[in-house]
Amino acid sequence: MSTHGARDLIIDSVTGVELALPIAGPGARCYAFLIDWHVRAILFAAWYAVAAIIYNGRWSFAAPLDPDAKWFMFVVTPAATLYFLYHFVLEIAMHGRTPGKRLAGVRLVSRDGGPPGVGALLIRNVFRLVDSLPVLYGVGLVVTLVTREHVRIGDMAAGTLLTYDRSEAVPPAHTSEIELIRELLLRWHSLEQAARHDLAVILLSRHGIDANDPADAALRAQLDALARDGHK
Repeated sequence: MSTHGARDLIIDSVTGVELALPIAGPGARCYAFLIDWHVRAILFAAWYAVAAIIYNGRWSFAAPLDPDAKWFMFVVTPAATLYFLYHFVLEIAMHGRTPGKRLAGVRLVSRDGGPPGVGALLIRNVFRLVDSLPVLYGVGLVVTLVTREHVRIGDMAAGTLLTYDRSEAVPPAHTSEIELIRELLLRWHSLEQAARHDLAVILLSRHGIDANDPADAALRAQLDALARDGHK
């Protein structure tokens, strides 16, 4: 694994051919964050409003003059949990994404290109307390602007990157079709079925052919048969 300039995360695949994940910049980060901020603010307000009405027994959102344990357990704590654990829970459930990241076309990955573990996501979100200083994520924004890989302090601590979400990582620009074909032929009998299939899909996609298109079942069947050859 390495970085190529400031644009790509280069990772080693099981085929031995390097694959590139484009690194997302500050603009994509801000767009995803703004969407997520609005989503979690709406969730927070919705829970608080409904729970407050139920607690008060009338159309009132006002907190009691002398709040009791029921108020905190039923109204305040769930609303605060929705707001503060939003990123952590959804990044685990959605494998490095949130609704905002999904709409922005980005996702979190570890340095090896895979989804971050629970520990890494916990560290990254704890460091939001630092990145959010002094206001409006000022520290985090400045750090993403000046760092080569556009990471904030939480990413540095957790070993994570924000990359553009691609259904498949693509070979770097310097990897030609000839190199891919050569790798495919040299490694054919030692490759697993999935690796054979992935290399074939990459080669076809470079020529504008989508092997995963549901409309081309025949091509998919041929690829599957080719990938199984030698593994019977």
